[in-house]
Amino acid sequence: MTELRVAVLGVGMMGADHVARITERIKGARVSVLNDYFPEKAEQLAATIPGCRVINDPLDAIADPEVDAVILATPGPTHEKQLLACIEHNKPVMCEKPLTTDVATSLEVVKREAESGRKLIQVGFMRRFDDEYEQLKTLIDNGTFGQLLVAHCVHRNPAVPPSFDSAMIVKDSLVHEVDVTRFLFDEEIASVQIITPGANPNAPEGLKDPQIAIFTTSSGRHIDVECFVTTGVAYEVRTEVVGEFGSAFIGLDQGGVVRKQRNPVQSDAGAGSGASGPNGSSDGRKIAGIWGGDITPSFVERFGRAYDTEIQRWVNAVHAGTNVDGPGAWDGYAAAAVCAAGVKSLETGEPQKVEMVDRASLS
Repeated sequence: MTELRVAVLGVGMMGADHVARITERIKGARVSVLNDYFPEKAEQLAATIPGCRVINDPLDAIADPEVDAVILATPGPTHEKQLLACIEHNKPVMCEKPLTTDVATSLEVVKREAESGRKLIQVGFMRRFDDEYEQLKTLIDNGTFGQLLVAHCVHRNPAVPPSFDSAMIVKDSLVHEVDVTRFLFDEEIASVQIITPGANPNAPEGLKDPQIAIFTTSSGRHIDVECFVTTGVAYEVRTEVVGEFGSAFIGLDQGGVVRKQRNPVQSDAGAGSGASGPNGSSDGRKIAGIWGGDITPSFVERFGRAYDTEIQRWVNAVHAGTNVDGPGAWDGYAAAAVCAAGVKSLETGEPQKVEMVDRASLS
């Protein structure tokens, strides 16, 4: 297999992590070009990678004939021009979220890709590649829980930078739960409401944290999300889905927990005989104790393996000529539309309809 020559644009924390990933763990690819707003950062990193060059203009880096594919880890406001350049030069691109910073430009990118007649853009919603999320999705698609009814999600960070504002909780944190919802339920989010409880006393002044989001999907199912970004504890991401035959809970740092009816067609209601269960309970349910395990300090530890899987599968897809193995440009646009409605709800306190074009109109 000829190695895929990858240009990494942006070598901050995420970009540098991808460079290390490709150099040390990914098969079938190498980093051939680096670019960053601060050229000296790119030069220092390139010096550690055999055969790697620095190109100071990001559009020149994309156009370079010795670049086969691109990873965008640049700031969101730069993504639109860089993605359009990738489309123009027919270069597959892995774009860290967001696709772009607003709905209109995200839609423009989706339209331009559709006009090109070739899927080139994958968006970095890494949770789809996490072992627990993949296993949960498989259980759902296999009908293990019957029809999904509701979901409960938790997204907690120990701290955020001083520049983090209330809208960024929606656009930078909640956005992952937006994609998780669309991934697991396999339908669009039709409306969103953001509720702001009393603010955490330890949060920066003016930051509305925590926030509770309520999504309603196109078929009328509901998902609630607790977003709390100044817990002072650790990085905690959990998801519970509840269906007609049972439920599953992931994100406990000890593997998923699945509860399912023993006989999906017959409820246990009214079936008790009064005999004690194996743990001393009258209905046979396990009595839970207190769990004192470790929780991950940041997203790097929690989703490091998922990032590895994501990039390896992307490289494999580019080699195969499909270019995308995971969320694409439409998924980035959908996330932008939901988050825009979320920010509006944050400002008004009212539920907001998610405004999106008909996907069929782009084919």
